[in-house]
Amino acid sequence: MLKRGQFSQLSSESSVHLDIRPMQARDRDSVVDRLSRKPLENLLLIDAASRVGEVPSIGDPAVQVLLAEYEDRLVGVAALQPIVTVEFGISEAVLAALLPHLGAVSSGLLKTRLVIADSVWPLLESSGRRKVLDRIEQGYAVSGRDLRPYEVPGGGHLRSASAEDLPDLVDAARSSLKEEDRRDPFDGNPYAFRGWVASRMPRARVIDFEGELCFVGYADVQLESGWLLQGVYTPGPRRRSGFAAAGVSDLCRCAFSSGASHVQLAVVQGNKPAEELYRKLGFRETEQFRTILFR
Repeated sequence: MLKRGQFSQLSSESSVHLDIRPMQARDRDSVVDRLSRKPLENLLLIDAASRVGEVPSIGDPAVQVLLAEYEDRLVGVAALQPIVTVEFGISEAVLAALLPHLGAVSSGLLKTRLVIADSVWPLLESSGRRKVLDRIEQGYAVSGRDLRPYEVPGGGHLRSASAEDLPDLVDAARSSLKEEDRRDPFDGNPYAFRGWVASRMPRARVIDFEGELCFVGYADVQLESGWLLQGVYTPGPRRRSGFAAAGVSDLCRCAFSSGASHVQLAVVQGNKPAEELYRKLGFRETEQFRTILFR
């Protein structure tokens, strides 16, 4: 594989040609092996590559991953669906070759390092895409060795989500979006939103206390390379009572008992209570990301 400096030098020469092609199921092992050299930085892309060729869930887009090759050697990986993201450490030349493809996505979620997002978004915007959400997020990660677990407060019941929890999970998701100043999904298609929440239920853990759901969290990526937690939410009146610390601790224990190398998540920049919570549990800061929901 050519080094970054070589690509930077060659990128200005017309003789250089990078082939860009869709990833196929037969490429899975080699692509995942490449990305797994940096599992912390590439977890979202590893998850996407691992699912290439699978039949998507109802309402979800088919996974689309692009491969960049130089003289039949793999030199870069990027995803178009379900998120737009790029391999960590990609060279300038490879990124330049991928940009037209990344900038052609009609709608979706861009989630990548700040410098990459600042290159991709202007292309999307110039093609008529409009932001629904644009924010900076701070990544956090923890290993099994560094985790400082918390127990469930007395009277709390920690368990996997069940079908009976669906109304509460929908309410929690709506409340979380509202706190982010995002549009209420019930203003669009409430049935589709319920279906989306229901599809995530097998990945959810909850805590109930006195008949009330006091914590919900989703392990949306569950790989040996790492777990990604999303949708962590505790209702306002129950915050700072230990429910979130216990719930996240439990998800981490599940990850490490399954053999995961680490657990990661992201916090919206400026959310000090969440930052304090994760540091208390042993999480450390990693990369900053820019997340843009567009259509």
